[in-house]
Amino acid sequence: MHNGVGKPPQVNLVLVGMPGVGKSTVGVLLAKQLGYGFLDTDIYIQEREGRKLPGIIADRGIEGFKKCEERAILSLAPSAHVIATGGSVVYSRRSMQHLGLGGRIVFLDIAPGLLAQRLDNLDARGVVYAPGQTLSQLYRERHPLYVRYADITVVCDGLSPEEVKAEIIEHLGGLLTSI
Repeated sequence: MHNGVGKPPQVNLVLVGMPGVGKSTVGVLLAKQLGYGFLDTDIYIQEREGRKLPGIIADRGIEGFKKCEERAILSLAPSAHVIATGGSVVYSRRSMQHLGLGGRIVFLDIAPGLLAQRLDNLDARGVVYAPGQTLSQLYRERHPLYVRYADITVVCDGLSPEEVKAEIIEHLGGLLTSI
């Protein structure tokens, strides 16, 4: 929607998906091509909290971290940014609605077997998962949430980051005129 003053407002591209799928890598490539800013919400949370994600999870527990993540997401108001989210952002309906108001949500999907090859230590990455939960179980839990909120889904199996970026641009098609 154009407000009649200057350029029309520019929406964000919000990348969601499992840890290790390549949201940050692809996000930087998209931002460069589109001339957008780039924001990694995991880094943003770490900066706000003054410590790394694993420390926040260890101190506050899973539910405490989710509340911290939601507060951080709800504080965001960027324009013309590619936003790479943490994989757990989809647990918060409020966060996803907030991100969706100002942007197009792109779900980067990948087969659980390929994901397992990319991830070695979930705890070191600060991944939110229940004790004893496997990566495959975590994928099955989150997948329906990613699908629910996505405007666009890109299957990343066997694609390089450049190819994933190209798929996103292609899927956006005419929507890029409003971006």
